[in-house]
Amino acid sequence: MHKIYPSLLAALVLSSLSTAAAAKDVTVMISGGFKAALEKLAPQFEAQSGDKIILVSGPSMGQSAQAIPNRLARGEKTDVVIMVGDALKNLEKGSWLQPGSRVELADSPIGVVVKQGQPKPDISSRDALRATLLQAGSVAYSDSASGRYVSSQLFKTLGIEAQMKDKAHKVERVPVAGEVAGGKYALGFQQVSELLPVPGVTFIGELPDSVQYITRFAGAVTAHAEHRQEGKALLDFLASPAAQQTVAATGLKSVPATQTAQRRDTVQ
Repeated sequence: MHKIYPSLLAALVLSSLSTAAAAKDVTVMISGGFKAALEKLAPQFEAQSGDKIILVSGPSMGQSAQAIPNRLARGEKTDVVIMVGDALKNLEKGSWLQPGSRVELADSPIGVVVKQGQPKPDISSRDALRATLLQAGSVAYSDSASGRYVSSQLFKTLGIEAQMKDKAHKVERVPVAGEVAGGKYALGFQQVSELLPVPGVTFIGELPDSVQYITRFAGAVTAHAEHRQEGKALLDFLASPAAQQTVAATGLKSVPATQTAQRRDTVQ
């Protein structure tokens, strides 16, 4: 049996304590569109960095108490926010973010689902989508960026705004696909990355290119972050080519390299 000398034992204890002390809990407020990607990538980042990611979910916008801007406004603390790019820009204007910390992460198209087991309607063209919407008994959309587009622009573009008024419904706080899976609505519209993880639905496809709306997701370190460097390291990891393979698998699309490079500065 090997003998452990007191001096060696003390060194091992100090080393263990030092490693534990160096590890940080990096809190991330995140909206649904990028959440599936981060959940898949978190174990890899934690293994590489030694830090732990703490997720706090909430919409990028809206009136609910869970919405990220509302969480920040009432004093909830976080190191990083990951959300719809336009909503992030509003936080930037309001001095909620560390200057120069924004990192472009992914682009998200809008898709459509029906309850599992139901026939898949045709949305392959603008005219087919229009006909499907007119035939649907009910339609659901989110309270975030994709929903705003569907309710305020898509129906109008298709010339069916009046017909959709009474059968299109906004779903707040919870995934649209979950409501469709439960049979509450016949069709569900939301960003593809938010539709795919939900069981009980069948993904029909993305909106036709002529009426598609792409939502940019981006992240930034908050102005009062306790762990700024760790937060920036996480964002850079998520934007890296290796991580983007996993990001794409969740229904998101990589941001063009030129756009990514323009917004990746050093946090001091």
